[in-house]
Amino acid sequence: MNLPANIKDLRVAAVSPSFCEHPVLCDELLALFPDAKFNNSLRRLVDDELIAFLKGFDVAIVGLEPMSASVITALPELKIIAKLGTGVDMLDAKAMVAQGIRLGWQAGANALSIAELVIAMALISLRHLGAAQSALRQQKEYTKRMGRLLSGRVVGLHGCGHIAQEVVRLLKPFGCKILAHDIANRSDFYEEHFVEAVSFPELLQRSEVLSIHIPLTQLTRGLYGEDVLSQLRPDCVLINTARGQIVDELALYKKLVSGKISAAAADVFECEPAFNSPLNELPNFFGTPHIGGSAAEARLAMGRIAIQGIFNNFVPTLGMHPFGN
Repeated sequence: MNLPANIKDLRVAAVSPSFCEHPVLCDELLALFPDAKFNNSLRRLVDDELIAFLKGFDVAIVGLEPMSASVITALPELKIIAKLGTGVDMLDAKAMVAQGIRLGWQAGANALSIAELVIAMALISLRHLGAAQSALRQQKEYTKRMGRLLSGRVVGLHGCGHIAQEVVRLLKPFGCKILAHDIANRSDFYEEHFVEAVSFPELLQRSEVLSIHIPLTQLTRGLYGEDVLSQLRPDCVLINTARGQIVDELALYKKLVSGKISAAAADVFECEPAFNSPLNELPNFFGTPHIGGSAAEARLAMGRIAIQGIFNNFVPTLGMHPFGN
């Protein structure tokens, strides 16, 4: 890959609406690259629109834009993808490797923001706050369904990376028993924070609150289907702030309707925006529109990491975290 002799001669295009709507991030990028281009429509661009916007540029600052193989191969000048946010399942790793495109990416920037949302979702689900608030808005009598405390619950974490580790720290005042299942060795963290490492079946069978913190890969796509969901306790609250495609939404819908799972909450869906998801009609489901990283502090940190990714980047290799292909 041939970079300009002066890296500041790179042609930079910020396509992520989350980046472009933030005046501080725009100013900081312009201070480094005065000719930077911004997606002023503040819409998420896909396919031909995305190609047209990035055509002729060396660097793309992206968020949730799908950088598929067809998009990447249509952009032969592209040299660096700088990522706002930690999920990279929308980047085609094979196409990036084949074209020699470098990745500016760093884990953990939005970890605390998402972890706080997990705690909020656990409290909302255990106390049935979504259904109670909906009844109040509709001026309907609310059958006082008894809720449960988060304090003292058995909380399971599927994956114990940056976000889940922040969840562990935030749970300390609640006195929860915390279980974790992760393919990585987290033994030092587990020992320091009194987390019990368990097998995946044990995680499913023991968790009263189960929070998903794994990347979307070929192995995890649709993992939480009928078979896995059937192994959950009937009083379990399932929380997904990872990726929507990890959970089979139809199977989850059936479990929630039948009462075989107490409640669920999600910030991510199979198809987004999830305006037509039948899950949203259920009183024991609480959903948010992919706002896990939408805290001001997290957005600024993620944007600055994306800018740094223009200067500090690497060549991704297949099979590496975070791709898992």
